[in-house]
Amino acid sequence: MRAALSACLLAVSMTAAPAPAQMLDFETLDGWPEDNHRAALAAFLETCDQLDAPDWQPICRLAADAGTSDASAKAFFELMFKPVLIGNPPALFTGYYEPELDGSPIRTPRFAYPIYARPPELQDGQVYHDRASIESGALRGRGLEIAWLDDPVEAFFLQIQGSGRIRMTDGRVIRVGYAGRNGHAYRSVGKEMIARGMRTPDQVSAQDIRHYVRGNPTAGNALLNTNPSYVFFRKIGDLPADKGPIGAMGRSITAMRSVAIDPSFTPLGVPVWIEKTGDTPIRSLMVAQDTGGAIKGAQRADIFYGTGAAAGDAAGTIKDGGRMILLLPIDRAYAMLPEG
Repeated sequence: MRAALSACLLAVSMTAAPAPAQMLDFETLDGWPEDNHRAALAAFLETCDQLDAPDWQPICRLAADAGTSDASAKAFFELMFKPVLIGNPPALFTGYYEPELDGSPIRTPRFAYPIYARPPELQDGQVYHDRASIESGALRGRGLEIAWLDDPVEAFFLQIQGSGRIRMTDGRVIRVGYAGRNGHAYRSVGKEMIARGMRTPDQVSAQDIRHYVRGNPTAGNALLNTNPSYVFFRKIGDLPADKGPIGAMGRSITAMRSVAIDPSFTPLGVPVWIEKTGDTPIRSLMVAQDTGGAIKGAQRADIFYGTGAAAGDAAGTIKDGGRMILLLPIDRAYAMLPEG
């Protein structure tokens, strides 16, 4: 589980009211024949064994033997699934990534901004200290610091992403993942900037927020504190360097093949066909393997762009339309259609 980057931009608030469903044919999916279906199948297999419903079990057994070629992977998806459009496009697609940051195991003049482990007294759903209180030292001196970072803005965005890699001064690289939050609702920093007249909707991006806060440290940190939500971390051991961070299904997610979704509309683990517009169009089969606090609605997804600065630069500019289509087991797909 992670906090979505999109939340600091223009999060769309939607309820989980019933959404219309429309069955489609694979021939209507723009770009379907050209995708790398074998890569999509590999991502699907990362979490397929977590799908324990009866209609998923035979599909997952067949999936293990379906990836000998791209043609066989494509045939597997076409044989076992039906495309279903849930809700009304246009979709809202955003992006997230796994940061790589510099850190220290101890506080120093340079490394002065802590990331914290979850306090043992914090219960799920409990409303705890808000961001401003924690940044002012509410948890100081309790030994909860996992690492100290050298940039308060990156500490903030690490919480938005919910996972990251930290290069420590002693040569180690530690990986951290989401361990819980303080119970306060997320408040979008980007929307706050728009409300104050500081930016227009088309100007807000992760890079712009970084630039403003670094150029205006006092006002910038106060701006970040308008978001009372705070994320705690845990160290993740035994995760190979070539694997992505852990998603909501407890498995590594895959760059450009995993998306965070709203599980009220999109079941975790299902294949999802993405048709994203914008400056960098995407026509690709991905898998719903993560969630995010700002990902709300049937036509809403956050695309995982990978690890490091380049992935962050790419993810931070994404705020595009299009449509998102679920691939559901055939019986389940027909059951979603309206009667009559």
